[in-house]
Amino acid sequence: MSVLEKTRAPEKPTAPREPRVTDEHGRRVRVWELALRYVLLLAVLALTIGPFLWQLSTSLKGPTEDIYSSPPTFLPGDPTLHNYERVADTIPVWDYALNSLKVATANVVTNCVGSALAGYALARLRYRGRRVATLAFILAMLVPVEGIIIAQFTTMRELGLNNTLIGVVLPGCIGAMNVLLMRNAFLNLPYEIEEAAFVDGANVWQRFLRIALPSVKGTLAVVAIFAFMGAWDDFLWPLIVLSDPSRFTLTIGLNYLHGTFAGDERLVAAGTIIAVAPLIALFACLQRYFFRGVGEGAVKG
Repeated sequence: MSVLEKTRAPEKPTAPREPRVTDEHGRRVRVWELALRYVLLLAVLALTIGPFLWQLSTSLKGPTEDIYSSPPTFLPGDPTLHNYERVADTIPVWDYALNSLKVATANVVTNCVGSALAGYALARLRYRGRRVATLAFILAMLVPVEGIIIAQFTTMRELGLNNTLIGVVLPGCIGAMNVLLMRNAFLNLPYEIEEAAFVDGANVWQRFLRIALPSVKGTLAVVAIFAFMGAWDDFLWPLIVLSDPSRFTLTIGLNYLHGTFAGDERLVAAGTIIAVAPLIALFACLQRYFFRGVGEGAVKG
């Protein structure tokens, strides 16, 4: 054995390192803090998803199953779709859903187009009264719907649009909140990009359609989701302006279902799931753009 091998100190075995958990900023997160976060997230998830799962479970239970058992059972013993068939046999639910789809689709189109145009004008164009127009949209958000609903009904009656789906769509075709959302998204865009396009000879419409609008797809998806949800879930205004049962939207039809068959919770739960399903499908299709709305206006390399 050489002298170097004799004098070399024996190496101590290194203890295995504990896994390090960090947040998005690289800071270390303690184990108990991480566990507390997950407990809070699970509690919020239970509060938000729990009622929907309960309604879904109730809609799938047969007439022989007890929906008021203690402790409650979420999983149906004998799942059945008979409750959904009963909803369709009791009320023309698919006709009501088609009317709601027409109203919601028209509301999405008008809000996306109108809010994008108005938001671009408030954010990027220079003209007198721009600040006053912005203030007008902000003040419009402060007015409750109940305070102007009589004026809206009178206006629809004078226009001859009572008891029509156009009368349902028209008052909410452009929302003040959606206009301000688009305005803030357009404000985050660098002015240098538009100035370069202006030097290249692009007019206002070309700058809006080819530069500004493709950069705010996330906010546009947010506007589309909010507009669809607002029109699909609206109950008060369609109830006031519509009188023909063939033009009823789904919310009014389900209220009739609940009022007539309030004792049959399975039927009410099935109707509720029918009403919620399109909202879930829409969000599932647009969620990628929805979560991108936070970082709108960033320059992409």
